[in-house]
Amino acid sequence: MDWNRRDLLGLSAGMLAASTAPTILSAAPKSGKKYRTALIGSGWWGMNILRVALTDGRCDVVALCDVDADELEVSADEVEGLTGKLPKTYKDYRDMLAAEDIEVAIISTPDHWHALQSIACIEAGAHVFVEKPTGHTIQESRAMVNAARAANRVVQVGMHRRIGPHHVSGMKFLKEGGAGDIGMVRMFVHGGGGPEAPTPNQPVPSNLDWDLYCGPAPMRPFCKKIHPGGFRNFLDFANGTLGDWGVHWLDQLLWWSEEQHPKSVYSTGGRPIRGEAILNDKEQTTDAPDHQVATYEFENFTATWEHRRFAGNEAEKSKIGAYFYGTKGTFHMGWRDGWTFYPARGGKTIHEDPKFDHEKDGHNVPPLWSDFIDCIETGRRPVADVEIGHRATNLALLGMLSYKVGRSVQWDGEKEQIIGDAEANKLLRRDYRGEWEYPKV
Repeated sequence: MDWNRRDLLGLSAGMLAASTAPTILSAAPKSGKKYRTALIGSGWWGMNILRVALTDGRCDVVALCDVDADELEVSADEVEGLTGKLPKTYKDYRDMLAAEDIEVAIISTPDHWHALQSIACIEAGAHVFVEKPTGHTIQESRAMVNAARAANRVVQVGMHRRIGPHHVSGMKFLKEGGAGDIGMVRMFVHGGGGPEAPTPNQPVPSNLDWDLYCGPAPMRPFCKKIHPGGFRNFLDFANGTLGDWGVHWLDQLLWWSEEQHPKSVYSTGGRPIRGEAILNDKEQTTDAPDHQVATYEFENFTATWEHRRFAGNEAEKSKIGAYFYGTKGTFHMGWRDGWTFYPARGGKTIHEDPKFDHEKDGHNVPPLWSDFIDCIETGRRPVADVEIGHRATNLALLGMLSYKVGRSVQWDGEKEQIIGDAEANKLLRRDYRGEWEYPKV
């Protein structure tokens, strides 16, 4: 198909987003109902989602939960200011679920909590809007999918690029052959940085339940680099840049290709700039790789992920996104820079600007939230359904697993097992600490 500017301007993002979501039941009118809503993880990003939910108008915030009492107090005050109603507050999500009748749960906690808290909310009868990734390990994530399906609950994963207008129109361009046959995809995030000095361990602040923060993860000394907000580069709690940024762009790959899993994955990387990871009684550093390359082999194409937390990428026009290399040219799916197609044999470059619903930080949470509530009311699967989130998360976690064992892994995507590698298969789950029980798969 030949594309021109008129074609691009005529695209309807709403119609395109709806066309990507598998329908279970036909759409019904909005009910006007307000859903009893709780937020678990009331920091910056959790409150950003909650503000969107309040603006949408279909939620009644009845409870907030956070292990940080200061965050909880500030967030509860803000909710009262926005709604005129002070929500109940809880430190432990289990106490909240025992005391409250929750219909919708928003989960914006560190990655190692996503599966356990989502499953608990689902089993309590709630629909769930959960941040990506869907799990810290692959079998956690699978247990979360199984729980959602068994209870027939809607679970939307916070992959807002699934519904962003320029992502939707860019996918239409690719799927209709605008870039020709795609043989390779390269996904990347590059940023600045340098050597990392250790951060001193500190006494746990009086406002923070550090034991509950760590939960099923190993108990490590507290330091201010972990909380608030720094957990993503501590592998006890998350999976580094690949488990954070990577999930968004790996999902773009799966969305375009309609593949469900790769045949093999190999990843390498390290910390040559940030330095060797340190953890002792006095101080600690992050331990995620400061750079990483992962290669994913699919049936008909090859895909790579790369990131650097040093040496910002000034040589290319984009520091973030995915390049799709096709027989007609190169397509770049970007973030704040929209998407661009560079023809292989001359011709005019095609570009579409990004659209972010007037959000300053460049996300499309409002349409993703609206889709979530619409799905609760109609029975339709959401655009970033838990199974979609699980598949994208798996790619990131397989890359980290290969990095940890130091070799390529062959992946049986149907069985979700690594072929012929008992040591690697052990990393599909991990032992939990103390009273916490790993979810049943």
